[in-house]
Amino acid sequence: MNFNNKPIWLKVILNLGDKYSKINKLLVKESLNTICQRSDCPNIGTCWNNGVLSFLLLGNICTRSCHFCAIKTGTPKNLNLLEPYKLANIIKKIEIKHVVLTSVTRDDLKDLGINLWLKTIREIKKIYTSTIETLIPDFEGQQQPIALLIKDKPALISHNMETVPRLLKTVRITAKYEISLSLLKYIKNKCYIRTKTGLILGLGETEVEILNTLKDLIKAKLDILTLGQYLSPSFKHYEVQNFLNKKKFKYYKNIALNMGFFIVESNPLVRSSYKAYQHIRY
Repeated sequence: MNFNNKPIWLKVILNLGDKYSKINKLLVKESLNTICQRSDCPNIGTCWNNGVLSFLLLGNICTRSCHFCAIKTGTPKNLNLLEPYKLANIIKKIEIKHVVLTSVTRDDLKDLGINLWLKTIREIKKIYTSTIETLIPDFEGQQQPIALLIKDKPALISHNMETVPRLLKTVRITAKYEISLSLLKYIKNKCYIRTKTGLILGLGETEVEILNTLKDLIKAKLDILTLGQYLSPSFKHYEVQNFLNKKKFKYYKNIALNMGFFIVESNPLVRSSYKAYQHIRY
């Protein structure tokens, strides 16, 4: 399927504006990255104008090569140890009310990057009152990085499953379904922090597979679920298998809410950080 042949409900006019330009100039000046830009998010203008940003830690090159992801893969550069300070100062300067922290996966680092994660959270809390959501990689299934993160008490911890078990090896390659699921279970068993995950649809999954995955997530006591349409970043990436309309997304939303999810964001244009600032208020 040609990834450019998108249905009408997926065609978006980006609402950028002055605030977007101001933020973008600061990011360029400080050499900081956001997942909003690196993943070509369709909601970037809306989120930035509402004072919500999703920062990308540990550089912009990932050690994994997931076939659905727009982020570059390869050999990462050395860590920028000033990143936590620069990021915290920008958050204070532009008065970001809710910040999402995520990162590339750094399997090359002995600590898998967790120490820079912790430093960033602490620097933000030291100088500003922004609420913090952490969208974390799987840390190779190791519990110690997660335990350290929990001690710093972010408002919400998120980890995306991305797809159903059958497609995971094809789409995410290195990631393992059970590792991601166990990570989410571990968080909920250790603390009362809200947990969140997301699935991208249109990769070739069946309805039965989606529903079985939702059942697994409910057993893991997930609070928040996001469902969005997969859009291939380029012809070199995994091809879109099908487009789901808004009616189908509403159908899955109702099922998920009836299963017991506290909050469900389900729409073709939904991404992990969609309406993120609202997820800690209810």
